[in-house]
Amino acid sequence: MRGDGDGWVFDGEGRRFWGRHGAAGLLLSAPVDDGVAVLLQHRAIWSHQGGTWGLPGGARDSHESVEEAAVREAGEEAGIVAGDLSVVESIVTHDAGNGWTYTTVIARAAHPVATVRNGESAELRWVPADAVADLPLHPGLAASWPGLRTRLG
Repeated sequence: MRGDGDGWVFDGEGRRFWGRHGAAGLLLSAPVDDGVAVLLQHRAIWSHQGGTWGLPGGARDSHESVEEAAVREAGEEAGIVAGDLSVVESIVTHDAGNGWTYTTVIARAAHPVATVRNGESAELRWVPADAVADLPLHPGLAASWPGLRTRLG
């Protein structure tokens, strides 16, 4: 059912995580003249971890695979069209230990595709992969970025 994943999940220490069935984000990369760039979302200040840079993504619905959830969320938050990308792999980049996971779906586009932000995004930007760590990243992306960066080539 569409939207049945929306809601908070709490672990034994009271930390909260968005997505009743887990969450997924899209790490979309594209070649640029001097290497590779990735699409990042500057999260709206009112959102969880607002003001940080992260991946378009969000709650997974019960009927979705992590890939479907990440691509749907990227469409909602950044105007990404599924036909403009190809999924490469999916990696669980956070496991809360209570059944909740965040999965990063790595995908490639032939070129930096146009984006359209929604209210969850203060800005969308194609960022050179070597410059990502210079931004104030969402804590989850900051923790997983070194391993994800190596997978981009």
